[in-house]
Amino acid sequence: MRAEKQFLVDEVAAHLAKSNYLLVTNFTGVTVVNATAIRDQLRPLGAEYHVVKNSILNIAVKQAKLPDLGSALSGHTAVVTGGKNPAGVAKILVKFFKDSAKLEIKVGVLDDKILTAKEVEVLSKLPSLEVIRAQLLSLLQTPASQFARLLVAKNEAAEKTSAPAA
Repeated sequence: MRAEKQFLVDEVAAHLAKSNYLLVTNFTGVTVVNATAIRDQLRPLGAEYHVVKNSILNIAVKQAKLPDLGSALSGHTAVVTGGKNPAGVAKILVKFFKDSAKLEIKVGVLDDKILTAKEVEVLSKLPSLEVIRAQLLSLLQTPASQFARLLVAKNEAAEKTSAPAA
């Protein structure tokens, strides 16, 4: 393999290695302005959007021991990797696709499992990690707060019954 091609494969492999997910999109018709907009929206989540040659991506995917994406690697391809919130990233991509009708999600990989475009859309509808944490914390606090209210009510009832009559 030529040194230039190996450099590109290594660069894509590095992006794949730092992420537990990969979203493959078709960027046909995406302008520089659109690409900049999607990159700006992904940046706060730590995700990156890169245009990649299909042959380079195919080699990098095999080196990373990810599932074969051969059938999805046709046409103009861009990949999104990085960050710790795949649901948030999927949400941004799906919304961008619906708003601009220029970006199409081809396939995704999450923890070595291939996701279809429909499954990526379902992933985008999941609540964010912060929301899930808040919900879990609320569930954990509910029994304790109910128990505390019960103790206070019992204590108040005991005080009323033991209070001397005036």
